[in-house]
Amino acid sequence: MNAVLAALSGALIVGGILGLILSLRPAPEPPPKAVRRPGRVASFWHTLPARRRIAVLLALAAGLVAGLLTGWLVLAVLLPGAVLGLPVLLAASPETQRIARLDGIAEWTRNLSGVLTAGQGLEQALIASLRSTPQAVRPEVSVLVARLKGRWPTEAALRAFAADIDDATGDLVAAALILGARKRGPGLAAVLTGLAESTAADVRARRQIEADRAKPRATARWVTILSAGVLAVLALSGQFLAPYASPIGQAVLLVLLGCYAGCLVWMRRMAAAPPPPRFLTGRSEFAKAEARR
Repeated sequence: MNAVLAALSGALIVGGILGLILSLRPAPEPPPKAVRRPGRVASFWHTLPARRRIAVLLALAAGLVAGLLTGWLVLAVLLPGAVLGLPVLLAASPETQRIARLDGIAEWTRNLSGVLTAGQGLEQALIASLRSTPQAVRPEVSVLVARLKGRWPTEAALRAFAADIDDATGDLVAAALILGARKRGPGLAAVLTGLAESTAADVRARRQIEADRAKPRATARWVTILSAGVLAVLALSGQFLAPYASPIGQAVLLVLLGCYAGCLVWMRRMAAAPPPPRFLTGRSEFAKAEARR
């Protein structure tokens, strides 16, 4: 009996020592929680301006009230859809803004080349170029200058600048500036002058192409306006939409209008050109750390 008690006591002592050792060990870090990304609908909703979201909510409320009063519950979908879709279909082409930004990049690059020719360093030239920066790219250049003044590494600031411009031509200029920051050679001003000339030629070519594409885009816009007007007049007449008064008829009407809206979106996309692919897509670790803050 004494031997059993002695063995049990020894086991308890050893177990206590092991427990004490395990309790002194640092606890393992918990695995990072998976970041739940919002869906496409939530992302699209958050990208809308505040006034647009308020207008959509008001249209939804008006559609619900009108649907309950008239029995046309499809209005709860049509009115918010019209508030969301018509401004997109009637808006001007984003290519015009892209061309204006390219023109601003060409002028800014030419001005920066002149400042570098005067004998200033790259960082000082970038900061000094803000005073003569065109309005089309002034926000992006202002952020670039603020990052340089905030002690960002030059390459990280230039990569973030390329991400803000979000254009292949901006990648060319940023890549040339990154190479100049690495090599610190005397030929950067000549390279920037050549880039400014090629960008100006690209702007002239894009303006000619945009002038040719403006005709089918205007046709799609007028088709949208006439279609919306005709549908509004026929809806107010009360006779044309009478066969669709039943719930099944309203569902069929919603499908037909959705197909028609899809055709209008297709017409608009046919007149739009995809932007050229970028090549300077990676951001430095410093820029990623600052973005996480």
